Amino acid sequence: MGKEHSKTYRMYVDESGDHTYSEDKRFLGLTGVIFESQNYKNIFHSSFEKFKEKHFPHNPDEPVILHRREILDKSGPFWRLRDEEKRKSFNNDFIDILKKSEFKLITVVIDKKAHFDRYKESALHPYHFCLVALLERYCGVLNYYNVKGDVLAESRGGREDMQLKEAYKNVYESGTNFRKQDFFQKSLTSKEIKIKPKSANIAGLQLADLLAHPCVIEILYEKKHITNWDGEYERRICECINKKYNKHLINGRIEGYGKVFLG
Repeated sequence: MGKEHSKTYRMYVDESGDHTYSEDKRFLGLTGVIFESQNYKNIFHSSFEKFKEKHFPHNPDEPVILHRREILDKSGPFWRLRDEEKRKSFNNDFIDILKKSEFKLITVVIDKKAHFDRYKESALHPYHFCLVALLERYCGVLNYYNVKGDVLAESRGGREDMQLKEAYKNVYESGTNFRKQDFFQKSLTSKEIKIKPKSANIAGLQLADLLAHPCVIEILYEKKHITNWDGEYERRICECINKKYNKHLINGRIEGYGKVFLG
């Protein structure tokens, strides 16, 4: 990112986990993938579509949409990945896409148990609490470079989408405990978050979907909330994207800027 006022940016957001709490659903993570709009349009989007077309039959009316869970299950069009050689080729090409693509990354993880225990009845919706932290970092980057951007999240359903829009609007209009509203209004081009379904075939959302879980697992591993991390390919992904995390612009610190844990 450079100090060029004409550039605009978009952050694509997807989650790993959900907002409900139980012992086996203790953590929720939101990952934001930030692209400069022209780079996304002219370079990333086309390379991402070519990557998909190489590995799966292409029908422009019914494009293949990459979804992590279906890829892991090798279901739907991803049955082809049951072949070991084809799976290796797909995995290697995805790593290559990550290496060549220019984007910034922010992941926010919340310990829902700690959040509910601390705030009791006044606890914020965990997804919205993560969104606040994500927006604070995103707008911090935009304001530093004196550029503007917007946010596009994947649809989670009628009621959830309405709540998400309200949470975003509250940040835009009223600010947060740490930032006043003008901090957000200066950098965001819209007072409303954009929401699209997975079926819209948006490359940025598909990338966010594929990265969200590995990013969350890595943070939980670093924070020692999990002790075993056997995902060799997820480790490769995390090693590849480590330099893309948002960081402190002076000392290069990632924790608290690109990787945020709300305990």
